[in-house]
Amino acid sequence: MLRWYQRKLASRPLLTQSVTTAVLFAVGDVAAQQAVEKKGIEKHELARTGRMFLYGGAVFGPAATTWYKILQRSINLRNKQAEMLARVAADQLIFAPTFIGVFLSSMAVMEGGSVKEKLNRSYKPALQTNYLIWPLVQAANFTLVPLEHRVLVVNIVSIGWNCYLSMVNSQK
Repeated sequence: MLRWYQRKLASRPLLTQSVTTAVLFAVGDVAAQQAVEKKGIEKHELARTGRMFLYGGAVFGPAATTWYKILQRSINLRNKQAEMLARVAADQLIFAPTFIGVFLSSMAVMEGGSVKEKLNRSYKPALQTNYLIWPLVQAANFTLVPLEHRVLVVNIVSIGWNCYLSMVNSQK
């Protein structure tokens, strides 16, 4: 399975990472609904899972794949620890705040709700929680993981993160 994934990454990196992201965003939502919210199969909101799948594959997957390439190409320092810190800082000061807003706005639009209300209610707590988790994850990711696997690492950690985001997004 890993060999197959490696071949797909080599031949079609953007598509492979986007599909992987779509699936894992949906898994995060299923975990939120079933393991945390305990909705049960009969009350599972398939449309909500579908929105997470669509956002993961059409927005976050391509954006994250491109973002990691930009960081790899743009931030190159002699001191590798300083390089990692600069990449984490860029990720957490540019990408994270932007894409938490994009996520919440996209969900509001797909749900037919108010973008302004969603952002006012959910943006600050989501960003604060982001800063408790992602700087350490990204420090390890930028230090230990080759470029082609960084989106996969983020996607695996994101199962829990997307579970959280899905719950934050679905709060009324």
